[in-house]
Amino acid sequence: MAVDAPIENRAGRSHGHGNENANCLKKLADEARVDDSMNQQPVTFFEQMRGFLRRNTSILLLAGLVLLLVQDVFGTHGVLAMRRAQNEAARVKREIEQIDTENRRLEDNVKSLKSDPEAIERIAREEMGLARPGEYIFKLPAKPPEAFVSPSQSVDSPKGP
Repeated sequence: MAVDAPIENRAGRSHGHGNENANCLKKLADEARVDDSMNQQPVTFFEQMRGFLRRNTSILLLAGLVLLLVQDVFGTHGVLAMRRAQNEAARVKREIEQIDTENRRLEDNVKSLKSDPEAIERIAREEMGLARPGEYIFKLPAKPPEAFVSPSQSVDSPKGP
């Protein structure tokens, strides 16, 4: 018998040297995998889901984190909505301060009208046109706005031909 001749096993397969030996091992491994997969029991939905979650946990966590950040910034109670509410509160506070200032001024005006005879007389003269006995009131017409006079026209020159 020759040394270089392939050796056959009981199954009739040859165990030669080189590529033939490697190909044979690959075939045997593939057959073993196929046989193992046929012998396994069917995988349930929960086992499939568990495998999916194990493989994709980091991606799912990252997606959840991104969704939470977007909600915190742009949501109805997020950072932007809080800024708008703060700006609106500051505007309303300024408006309240202006109204309070006007209210105090009007209260002072009411107090002076109730107690100060000079304030009462001033309003009676200016707004109602009343006078004391023996006084005369002369009402002058409102002064019309002055028309623009060019430098070539003289104020003293007669108007019209």
